[in-house]
Amino acid sequence: MKVLIADGVSQMAVDILKDDFDCVIKDKLPAEELLQIIPEFDALIVRSASKVTAEVIDAATNLKIIGRAGVGVDNIDVPAATARGIIVINSPGGNTNAATEHTCAMMLSMARNIPIANETLQKGEWNRKQYTGVELKDKTLGVIGMGRIGSGVAKRALAFEMKVIGYDPYINEERAKDMGIEVGTFEDVIAKSDFITVHMPLTDSTRGMINKEVMYKMKKGVRLINCARGGIIVEEDLRDAVLDGQVAGAAVDVFTSEPIPADHPLLGVKNIFVTPHLGASTVEAQVGVAVDVAQGIKAALHGDPVMTAVNMAPVSKSVMQVIAPYFDLAERLGCAARALVEGGIKKLDVTYNGEIADVSTRMITTAVLKGILSAELDDVVNFVNAPGLAKERNIKVSEVKNKNTERFANTVTVTVTASKNQTVSIQGTLFGDKARIVQINDNRVDVAPRRCLLLCPHNNRPGVIGQVGSIMGAAGVNISGMQVSTTSKEDVNLMILTLDSEVPADVLKLITSMEEIYDAKMIMFK
Repeated sequence: MKVLIADGVSQMAVDILKDDFDCVIKDKLPAEELLQIIPEFDALIVRSASKVTAEVIDAATNLKIIGRAGVGVDNIDVPAATARGIIVINSPGGNTNAATEHTCAMMLSMARNIPIANETLQKGEWNRKQYTGVELKDKTLGVIGMGRIGSGVAKRALAFEMKVIGYDPYINEERAKDMGIEVGTFEDVIAKSDFITVHMPLTDSTRGMINKEVMYKMKKGVRLINCARGGIIVEEDLRDAVLDGQVAGAAVDVFTSEPIPADHPLLGVKNIFVTPHLGASTVEAQVGVAVDVAQGIKAALHGDPVMTAVNMAPVSKSVMQVIAPYFDLAERLGCAARALVEGGIKKLDVTYNGEIADVSTRMITTAVLKGILSAELDDVVNFVNAPGLAKERNIKVSEVKNKNTERFANTVTVTVTASKNQTVSIQGTLFGDKARIVQINDNRVDVAPRRCLLLCPHNNRPGVIGQVGSIMGAAGVNISGMQVSTTSKEDVNLMILTLDSEVPADVLKLITSMEEIYDAKMIMFK
């Protein structure tokens, strides 16, 4: 497989990938060239410079994953990637400390006029009185966005003896209060703060959220910091508010369009301090984000789930360690259930019994959907697009959790309802790390779900199994395993054959024509 590294990243990322994949490095890649060459690649790594548009994604016929070596993914059309089943990952923690420290540095530099004081002193001017600053102690810092970076800035501000008030639509109020942070509304933060720092993603709802109207609801003399995303603060409005004296100062690291032109509205304005998007520009952060993304791409191209995918439900490392062993089992249970019913599937119920019920199982359920849909679709079905594909087909999905168990420590039971109310239920578990099917409907079995299974309910009479074996042998189909289970019907047993290859249609027809064979269902595992 081929990996395109479109923006410069740490050599450590290349070292992680080069043994397994063909890595092509194209730093500062023009958009036209990216569009031209992207069909060759299975994975793409970008930073903030390259724009992965819907047009690029549409042309990327082999692309399986896009890795953003950083936090924000606003330069990637995530909905377009999701619709194509392309995983988008980032590095949410790789540059957290760097961005946190840069925000604090910008706040301190602005408060004490360090950039302009340095600049004038370098020119031989001694303007000590002119650049008198303000202290952070006893000032109120408003933090808009209490994620990793916002929380990190708040923690450091408390060390400066500032009062911190935080706003976030998804804030954990209990955690914030434990940290010593007051929780408020957006309006509270705007009205009460002496310094305001922004740490929100750029979305339709946050674009331009701090505009002229909002700035004039702030304290006169407020100071603003934006090391998050350009476009959250309206740049022209900020310039005007600073020139008017409503805003005493601003420190800005990110811009609506980068790099900025020479006539940008924030350049040359007294008390506006700017840096060229340096938030993640530390040696440690560049290594961290590159390594995170490279490891994620390596996992994805090997078929393993990735914890930092932005178009999938987030899963912590501890939870992933618990659920990951069940993915293969779940997918095979879904594949088997699909094979045992006819027509369109209307409903999927997944029941979790045992300690597995204590953790988030959404990704395991998604793995079941992968197995169901992969059996009937030519398109690639993965953890990204499976839920959407199920929704398009009006498949209702539900989870049931129960800590009670009977025979096994943990079980996953897949129940599928199809057209004409056909229902099939298949239960599986893990023996160590090995997947086993342990029940089909009411029949207790013990089968390894590999390659191909043939299920034959049959009359419990001498010679029936032997006849089936003879037919398989004559057709050159090897039987590598067999199990016979009793059923709830008198004189009816269930024969399950594990085969090394698919049964030809004419052979299957010959088996079903036997008087003692009631049915024959074949399950092919991909």
